[in-house]
Amino acid sequence: MAGFCLLNDWSARDFQAWEAQPLGPFLAKSFATTITPWIVTTEALAPFRVPQAVRPAGDPRPLAYLWDEGDQAVGALECRLEAFLLTPGLVAKGLPAHRLSRANTTDLYWTFAQMVAHHTVGGCNLRPGDLFGSGTISAAAPDGCGALLELTENGAKPVTLPTGETRTFLEDGDEVIFRAHCHRDGFASIGFGECRGRIVG
Repeated sequence: MAGFCLLNDWSARDFQAWEAQPLGPFLAKSFATTITPWIVTTEALAPFRVPQAVRPAGDPRPLAYLWDEGDQAVGALECRLEAFLLTPGLVAKGLPAHRLSRANTTDLYWTFAQMVAHHTVGGCNLRPGDLFGSGTISAAAPDGCGALLELTENGAKPVTLPTGETRTFLEDGDEVIFRAHCHRDGFASIGFGECRGRIVG
């Protein structure tokens, strides 16, 4: 891996619900992707490498091609993640974007090396320059859901914003913003820039 960025692979949940059986998320995810304005190199993130979280009791051990002791020792990345929503209503009242969730890349179940290994073992010919997404990163805490669908429990519990607006799904004019920072004593903090995109109807 040459480096890392933030990525939002926008999801059309209405399409996704319709095509999930038997296709899975097909056209529901093929229409747009937003990334941060720059790539942070793997070398720059070396100080923020940490051990992979211990697997929950009872979870099966991964197959041999997915298990490397060195990767388990330093294969995870300590990076704080935040997702925000900025609606036209918030803008009209001069209010900042509303934070929806907080998580950390340490919440990932698999290391980046494991993801790449699993992707390629089936014959996918990843090439230099390919963009590879980890999938949604969610923490166990109530405010740790990385997707609005999770946060609203599939649209059953709307999010209430400081303006009194509510959201179960995104609406025209809504802007989604991802931010991430790595911090460690004795090292310069690293930011990824904003992964920012607005729904235009």
